[in-house]
Amino acid sequence: MEEKKTKQKYALVTGGSRGIGRAVCIQLAKDLDYNLLINYNGNKEAARQTLKEVEALGAKGEIIQFDVTNSDAVNKAFDVWHETNKDAIIEVIINNAGITKDGLFMWMKPEDWHSVINTSLNGFYNVTNALIQKLLVNKYGRIINMVSVSGLKGTPGQVNYSAAKGAVIGATKALAQEVAKRNITVNAVAPGFIKSDMTAELDEKELKKMIPANRFGEAEEVAHVVSFLASPKASYITGEVININGGIYS
Repeated sequence: MEEKKTKQKYALVTGGSRGIGRAVCIQLAKDLDYNLLINYNGNKEAARQTLKEVEALGAKGEIIQFDVTNSDAVNKAFDVWHETNKDAIIEVIINNAGITKDGLFMWMKPEDWHSVINTSLNGFYNVTNALIQKLLVNKYGRIINMVSVSGLKGTPGQVNYSAAKGAVIGATKALAQEVAKRNITVNAVAPGFIKSDMTAELDEKELKKMIPANRFGEAEEVAHVVSFLASPKASYITGEVININGGIYS
């Protein structure tokens, strides 16, 4: 009798080329037995660097290019990927891609509203919807959505970002209930101020006064939680939003 071929198992990280996304890829490579699928939109060199760091840890991976806001591009990229990786399954989806276009709401341009909503909320839909059927058939999966303290308490100057992340939190809780019977968990991780490209322009000295822990967090501190949620150990945690913010909001 022919032996059944074991499927190659992958974890996808959108926006995996830099910042929290890169830290997540590296942590997954250290902790879990997955091949990494590192998504990037524009910065191929940064994605390659992430892959290099993953491979240095003895893990396997590859980079995949698509813009999460473009559903046709997302579907096409996955169709091509599945065609060339017939014995592979993406078991873990980490929706990390996000952008900010901060400014007071009264002066907010339509493109600044739409681009932020498109990346976080529609990006979550485009990527997760393209892959969820395979998770349901497989009867196993982990979906982890990167949200923000802004989506929980709202942040002035970030009405667009707060709206986008708040919507993803609602979607996380609803989808978790739809797919739990199939052994698929859906959770969100809500970082506060984390040292990254996205927060490089912020006045850390001034802002840390409002953080009980009196410092910005490190990307690795977020990555540890994501790695745990992506593991079999987190099988009874679903529909949850886990704050990583040094005590700003709970």
